[in-house]
Amino acid sequence: MSETAGQRARPPLAEKVYRAMHTRITRGDYGVNEKLPAEKELAQHFGVSRPVLRAALERLREEGLVYARQGAGNFVRLQKANPLGFARVETIADIQRCYEFRLTVEVEAAGLAAERRNEEILGEMRASLDMLADATGSKMHREDADFAFHVAVASGANNSYYVETLRALREHIYVGMKLHGESLMSDGPLALEAVLEEHRAIHDAIAGGQAGQAREVMRAHIRHSQGRLFGGSLLDLSL
Repeated sequence: MSETAGQRARPPLAEKVYRAMHTRITRGDYGVNEKLPAEKELAQHFGVSRPVLRAALERLREEGLVYARQGAGNFVRLQKANPLGFARVETIADIQRCYEFRLTVEVEAAGLAAERRNEEILGEMRASLDMLADATGSKMHREDADFAFHVAVASGANNSYYVETLRALREHIYVGMKLHGESLMSDGPLALEAVLEEHRAIHDAIAGGQAGQAREVMRAHIRHSQGRLFGGSLLDLSL
């Protein structure tokens, strides 16, 4: 399919800025109706000119992720909840089903990320790892940093379906992550450090371009999380 005239005219740098801003907005770095940093500040942060930044912001406005207030700046627009139509988490069985689904989606996303990653994506993964490391050093678990890491991996696949699926599942995944975090806290600092190392192994495999290894360590990480939460006793989900 050929690109539209607007897509052809949009400079490559603007595409990179767009993807970075899109990821930050969809994973919740900015709240609904929160004002984005000033254009000058964003341009300096991404190391681009104001026209390049404005092209990226224009695309975000076209897609309904942000809106502009004359004289006030750009703001995050309210996103529709669960655009893919996932039902709310109501039972422990729903959490188990979510883990099952993640084992199919996130494992493949990790493999593709190893094949398609770039320095920007790896930087986002490292930033999330730094937050997780700081929390681990303080004997805490941060669900926001954990989720941001998994979104960065999905972004590395360069396939919006993976990112949008995680976005739709954010509240579902958060339930499992929160319960998992509470389990880790009760198990002590060694458990927190083990989970941090699992995340580092995923990053290292992706950074090294090892697609098979990336899939394996992501699968092991999600299974370990599921096992720690359910204590090795999964529910029988047979009909």
